[in-house]
Amino acid sequence: MPELSEIYRIVHFIRQHLVGKTLTKVSTQHDDIVYGKVGTTAAEFQKAMEGKKVIGAGQQGKYFWITMSSPPHAVMHFGMAGWLKIRDADTYYYRTDKPGDKEWPPKYWKFLLETDGDPKTEAAFVDFRRLGRIRLVDCPADDIRQHTPLKENGPDPVVDKDTVSEAWLAEKLKRKKVPIKALLLDQANISGIGNWMGDEILYHAKIHPEQYSNTLTDSQIKELHTAIHYVCSTSIEVLADSDKFPEHWLFKHRWAKGKKNKSCTLPTGEKITFITVGGRTSAVVPGVQKKTGPVAGDIKDEEESSSEREVKRKRAVPKKGTPKQEAPKKQEPGTGERGAKRQSKQAVKTEDVEEHTGAGRRRSARIRK
Repeated sequence: MPELSEIYRIVHFIRQHLVGKTLTKVSTQHDDIVYGKVGTTAAEFQKAMEGKKVIGAGQQGKYFWITMSSPPHAVMHFGMAGWLKIRDADTYYYRTDKPGDKEWPPKYWKFLLETDGDPKTEAAFVDFRRLGRIRLVDCPADDIRQHTPLKENGPDPVVDKDTVSEAWLAEKLKRKKVPIKALLLDQANISGIGNWMGDEILYHAKIHPEQYSNTLTDSQIKELHTAIHYVCSTSIEVLADSDKFPEHWLFKHRWAKGKKNKSCTLPTGEKITFITVGGRTSAVVPGVQKKTGPVAGDIKDEEESSSEREVKRKRAVPKKGTPKQEAPKKQEPGTGERGAKRQSKQAVKTEDVEEHTGAGRRRSARIRK
């Protein structure tokens, strides 16, 4: 998925090739997911954009927008595999020699833009996986970030560098008890950091991705803050061109995973391993990223009460050799009142066990959640 630095790259090309020009022709293809999921139609997008002048472009994390001479404006997200192609411009952040990538219009396009001028500029939003989103936001251009979906997301560490301060980060970390990698990936906390950037940041900060955010020391928070701005600023300076990333970066050596006769190691000889954190595969350098505090699964939930532990003990499987409790036998003729009392007492005991077991299950479900 394109992350903060890749979005920075495409905004750069929009400003270079589209800003200041009028869209003389806009073509769209109906897609009830890419447009429809966010309440827009292809026809509405075409009507809103055609004939207007592009006056600007901006970014907040993984979202970007094109501002027009009058509202509404286009706000977009690439999803997993979307991109904006500009004809005869090297917008891609990775190199490809596929013949299909030279075709125009490109495959899987959702909209095509043509501008005035000589030569004219042609651009296309493409998305073969249909996980991208294209919407219209009807507000003044300066207020776009005050509207959905941007207002629900956290600050951008590049655009909002002053906001993402060490003090701000410390408060955010202390208020949450989640693996630090999961916190960085949550766009409601901070915008733009995805899987590879999160791994790169934690590697440079020497922090294990599974460690709980609220257990980081002041010195670790300081290192994390420095690493966030270092990775973000360095990657955007080269417009997300990974060929120009520093050779010592984790990014340059992590992609050998699963390849035959290839090993994932850094130039220093440190081995790169892979674990799952927050549902995402994370690259870790164990020799550098030590666990200095509790991590997910290492400690019991502190909210578990003594009564809940008692219930768990009652539900435990009997040890080997412990006689199993037999079900009450059917009363034989002639057992009389004594047998009936014994059956009644046994039935009450069984109901009590079932009630405790059911409550235990409900409590356990809440703990897991």
